[in-house]
Amino acid sequence: MIVRLAYGKTGLEIELPDRADVTVLEPTYVPGLPDQAAALRRGLQEPIASPPLKELVEPSDEVGIAFSDITRPTPNDLMLPILLEGLAHVPTEAITLFNGTGTHRPNTEGELRRMLGDEIVDRYRIVQNDANDQASHVLVGRTSGGNDVWLHRAFVACDVRILTGFIEPHFFAGFSGGGKAVMPGLALLETVMRNHSAKHLDHPKTRWGIREGNPLWDDIHEAAGLIEPTFLLNVTLNRDHEITGVFAGDWEEAHARGCASVKRAAMVPVEEPFDVVITSNSGYPLDLNVYQSVKGMSAAAQVVKDGGSIIVAADCWDGIPEHGDYGRLLSETDSVASLLETVRDPSCERQDTWQGHIQGLISQRADVFFYSHHLTDEQIRDALLIPCRDVEETVEALLQRYGAGATVCVLPEGPQTVPYVQAG
Repeated sequence: MIVRLAYGKTGLEIELPDRADVTVLEPTYVPGLPDQAAALRRGLQEPIASPPLKELVEPSDEVGIAFSDITRPTPNDLMLPILLEGLAHVPTEAITLFNGTGTHRPNTEGELRRMLGDEIVDRYRIVQNDANDQASHVLVGRTSGGNDVWLHRAFVACDVRILTGFIEPHFFAGFSGGGKAVMPGLALLETVMRNHSAKHLDHPKTRWGIREGNPLWDDIHEAAGLIEPTFLLNVTLNRDHEITGVFAGDWEEAHARGCASVKRAAMVPVEEPFDVVITSNSGYPLDLNVYQSVKGMSAAAQVVKDGGSIIVAADCWDGIPEHGDYGRLLSETDSVASLLETVRDPSCERQDTWQGHIQGLISQRADVFFYSHHLTDEQIRDALLIPCRDVEETVEALLQRYGAGATVCVLPEGPQTVPYVQAG
C-alpha cells in the first residue's frame, strides 16, 4: 500500500507492507466552494446573528483587524482584500492590521507579502504582536479563573475590532479560530502562560474538539469577551486549503457554527487503538518546526495503544525552532519524567512550557519517532524524540516488535483528521 503524507510543500510517499493491518484515516473531503470570493462577500453582507459589517462601522471609526501569522494556512490573501473592500467607506489610515503572532516570532516582510499580497503591505499599517513587550499591552480585566488579561494596547484602543482566522480542531483549545485571534494572538506572554498552565493542560477536557467544560477554552473565550469584538470572519478549509465554509457575524455564534461544521468533517471514530500510528503535521506551513508538530503527535496519540509507537513526518524548515524556550526546555532535561516535573513546577515561568507539557504526556504513553530531512539525529534526540531516517524501515522494525496481528493507522493529513476511540 502506498500512502502520501502531507509533508512540506512536496508531500512524502511511503510504502507499507501488504502483510500489515493498515487503516488510513482522513477527514470527510469537503470540496471548495465554487466561488470563494462571492461566499466571503455574502458572509459580510448576510452575517450570522449580526447586522452586515458595513452597518457596524462608521467612516469615523478606528478599525483593527486581527489576522493569523505564517504558522496558519489561513487564506489571508483572499480574505483580507474582500474584508477591506467591505470597509471601503473607512479611510485607509484609520485601518490597522494586527498580526496575531501570539508568542511566535514576528513574520518577516517577505512572509507578510506572501501572506497578504504586496498591495495590502504597501497600503496599510501592520502591527505585529510582541508578547514580551509589556509596554505595548494593556490590562483589560480578569477572567473568572483569575487570569489577568493583557492585550495589545493599539488593538484595544480601536473603535471596531474584527477577528479573522480559520477553524480546525485544536489539540488543547478544542478548536482554533474565534477568540484565539485575541488571546493568545494579541496577548502578553504572562497572560498566555496563565492560560496554558499545567493545571489546565492536565484537565481531562483540555482536548481536541471539546469546548464545553474545557477550562483552557473557557479562559480564552472570557479573555476575548473582555474587549467585545465587533465582528468575526472565520473560514473552514479542506486539504487543498480551499475555503469550504464561511462563518461571519457575531463572534460567538459564528464561531460556534463553524466548530460544529468542522467537528462533523474532521473527527473520525475508530473501534480500537493501534500499535503504530503514522502521522504528518498537515504539510506546509503547519509543519514548519517541531514545536508546531506536537499537534500531529497529539492527533496520533488519541488512537495509539499504551506502549505503542507514533511516527511523525514533518518538514521542519524552521528547525526546533531557535526562538522561544521550547527547544531549550527539551534539551535541558534528560528524560520525559524530568520534563514533566519541570513544566508542572509552579516556579517554572518559561515560554512554551505548554508544548513541552503536551509532548511529555504523549511520550509517557508511547515511543515517538520523528522524521525530518532538515534535522540531525542529535537535534531530534535533544528534543526527547527518537530519530527516524526512513519511515518504511521504522514501520518494519515496529511490526516485528509488536508481532503478529500488529495494527497500523495512518493520518496522511495529520491533525486535519482527529481520530478518537469510540466508546463501546
